[in-house]
Formats: sequence, C-alpha cells, structure tokens
Amino acid sequence: MSGLAPKHQRLVLVSVALVVLMVAGLLAAWGLRSQADYFYLPEDIAAKPPEPGRAIRLGGMVQPGSLRTLPDGVTIAFNVTGREGNAVPVTYRGIVPDLFVEGSGVIANGRLLPGGTFEAETLLAKHDENYTPRELEGLSDAEAHEVLEKSAGQ
Repeated sequence: MSGLAPKHQRLVLVSVALVVLMVAGLLAAWGLRSQADYFYLPEDIAAKPPEPGRAIRLGGMVQPGSLRTLPDGVTIAFNVTGREGNAVPVTYRGIVPDLFVEGSGVIANGRLLPGGTFEAETLLAKHDENYTPRELEGLSDAEAHEVLEKSAGQ
C-alpha cells in the first residue's frame, strides 16, 4: 500500500472497514435468528405450527377446568385457549406466579414438543385492569386507602 497516494490508502482502508462491519453484522444476525422467541396464539399454532423444539412464546387464556397438578407434585398441566376456541396443552415445572389462575391471561416461554404439547420454561401471568392485591381484597375503598397510607409511611 505504500505505492498508493494517501487519498487512495484512506479509500481502501474505509472500504475494508465497511466490508468487515457488514460481515460482522450478517454473522450476528445469522447467529441470533435461532435465539429469537416468536409470539404465537393458539390459533397460529393450529393453522401453522412452528417446528418442534423452536423457542417460542405462547399467549392466551388459561382454560377453566383444565389446570391440574401431575403426579410428581411439581409439574402442572393446563390448556391455553384463544379467541377462536383453539386449545394448546401446556406443561410447566416450577413455581407458578401468584396471579396464575384458571381464566386468566398467560404468556408462556418454551418449546412445542413433537406430540403437540407446549413445554413451558417460564410463565407470565397477566391481570386485567380490575386487579386488586390480595392484601386489599374484600376491603372498602376507604379501608384500602388507609392500609396503603400506613404501608407508605413505614
């Protein structure tokens, strides 16, 4: 490169730097594509299920009457339903969020198994806009306000 004029040396250096950055970006994107969690509703899984083993998020409602504890005492099984009535069977082993109840919203991170059961690794329970903490359930608005004031003053 010593035979090139300084102006051309800078041009070659900038060109090489751009090519290296583009290659690094493409490699990063290719490496992360398998790590991305895609969001599915039960209707999406019924219409076009993802390949088994792929990390996805499943969202919907916990079907009333479907929640049960399996014989090992740690694993739960339930169905997640969507607006169109499609249901996906789910299993989860671990501590269940406090807000997780039948009829509530849930987002589960995990993988679809070959048999069609979704194996959840984490559960996120959703609540509606009428959520009330357990400590305030059954109290009047004035009593709840008083409890909140006392806890804020501590």
